[in-house]
Amino acid sequence: MSFQFKVVVFMLASIGITWVSWPSLRSSRFHGFYRFFAWEAILALVLINLDYWLLSPTSIYQVTSWFLLIVSLYLIIHGIKCLRMVGSGNQRIDPSLLGIEKTTRLVTVGIFRYIRHPLYSSLLFLTWGAFFKHPSRIGIGLAVFATLFLILTAKIEESENIVFFGEAYRKYMSRTKMFVPFLF
Repeated sequence: MSFQFKVVVFMLASIGITWVSWPSLRSSRFHGFYRFFAWEAILALVLINLDYWLLSPTSIYQVTSWFLLIVSLYLIIHGIKCLRMVGSGNQRIDPSLLGIEKTTRLVTVGIFRYIRHPLYSSLLFLTWGAFFKHPSRIGIGLAVFATLFLILTAKIEESENIVFFGEAYRKYMSRTKMFVPFLF
C-alpha cells in the first residue's frame, strides 16, 4: 500500500480516536488521556507494518506475531464479555469513561481473576504482535512508546478505581497482576 494511503488512513482513524477520547484529552489526570497516545502509536505501528502482515507466514517473526495477536483477540473478547456480564447495570456518570468502563461493580471473575486490565493487556499483545510483523527501529520505538503509555494508562486508572471502589480495589490489586497472569 502506498505511503499516501497509509497517511490518509492514519488521519481518518486519528479523527475517530480523538472523538472517542475527547472528554479525557482535556486533562492528563484521566487515564483516557494516556490511552489516546497508546492508541495512536499502535495505529501507526500497524500501518507501517501493514505491507508485511502476510509475508513469510512460517518465519519466526510471523509465528510470534500471530501468537501474540491471537492472545490479544482472546483477551479483548473475554474481557468485554466479563465486563458486560458482571459489570453492566448501574453506570457511573463520568464523561471521561467509555461506556464499558462505567461499571459500578468491581469485576473479579474470568480473566479479571488473574489480571486487572485485560483490555489494555490486549492492546499490549496487539502492539507487540504488530511489531513482530516486521521488526524495525521505528517499530521498536512505537512499540516501546505504546507499552509505556499503556502502563501509564493502567496506573492512572488504578488510582481512579481506588477512589471509586476503595479498599476492595486495593485488595484486588494485591492478588492480581496488571497485564500478564502470574508475571506482570
